[in-house]
Amino acid sequence: MSAALHLARTEDLDRVLDLVAAFHQETGIASDDSLRRAAIEPLLEGLPYGAVYLIGPSRAPVGYIVVTFSWSVEFGGMDGFVDELFIRPPVRRRGIATEVLFALPRTLAEAGIKALHLEVDKNDDTARGLYTRARFEPRERYMLMSRKL
Repeated sequence: MSAALHLARTEDLDRVLDLVAAFHQETGIASDDSLRRAAIEPLLEGLPYGAVYLIGPSRAPVGYIVVTFSWSVEFGGMDGFVDELFIRPPVRRRGIATEVLFALPRTLAEAGIKALHLEVDKNDDTARGLYTRARFEPRERYMLMSRKL
């Protein structure tokens, strides 16, 4: 199984929305079709604040990854945040996510991105192991905090 990455475009909207719905249902993220569409569609139309990549064959993707962009003084420029990463359950544990997490940072670094961040459930040993293998390190002094607006 290939973890080839394809930058998703507007014609991929339905495929992406199906994957996002599956991920949100599996993880218990409260969302609906209109919220997901409102979040994904601008990224597919070229909004510069993020990108959606389909994983695997573009006609029948096995997953997706969303990266959002911001500016970091600490890291010296543009940085990215893995907002969502999802691999369909039947094809998990084949190294696809690991391959994605090695390929995407190389691509982003070539585009000038200085750092890539993500958050993980502290109690999810499987996900933490994946991210550690992909060379992500916890920032012991920092904790992600959020304020919903």
